[in-house]
Amino acid sequence: MDKLLKLLSENSSFSVAELSSMLCEPEDYIAAQIKEYEDTGVIRGYRAIVNWDEVPHSGVIALIELKVAPQQQKGFDEIAERIMTFDEVESVYLMAGSYDLLLSVKGETIQDISAFVAKKLSALEGILATATHFMLKKYKDNGVALVDIDGEKDRREMVI
Repeated sequence: MDKLLKLLSENSSFSVAELSSMLCEPEDYIAAQIKEYEDTGVIRGYRAIVNWDEVPHSGVIALIELKVAPQQQKGFDEIAERIMTFDEVESVYLMAGSYDLLLSVKGETIQDISAFVAKKLSALEGILATATHFMLKKYKDNGVALVDIDGEKDRREMVI
């Protein structure tokens, strides 16, 4: 795996100077590499990992398993692309196993997500079955612990 991409995926707020120092590469090379990754679509965006459990009234997240009838010569791509257009849908994954697609869906309330599944998602042609799982608590997200381990906060700092 590319070391620059790994560092950026772990913390996208690193400056070019910090990345340059960590990778022992010139700053102009690092900046050019990042620009190339952005231009070619390897890097699609930057975002903070938020512990929504700490934010009052932040809504509800559900993971929804879908059993889907694949379309001839298009497989699962066309239905996945239709599902991606819904504002409620945060992520769509093609899966191997007992279901075909896994969705991460966000709503203000459980009722919002239930209505989305009943009125929008289940109504799509090709959806054979759904199973909705409401997320109660996140302990770790994208490699970042969202809870204090052993009651202590992680106080490590990056030293350059």
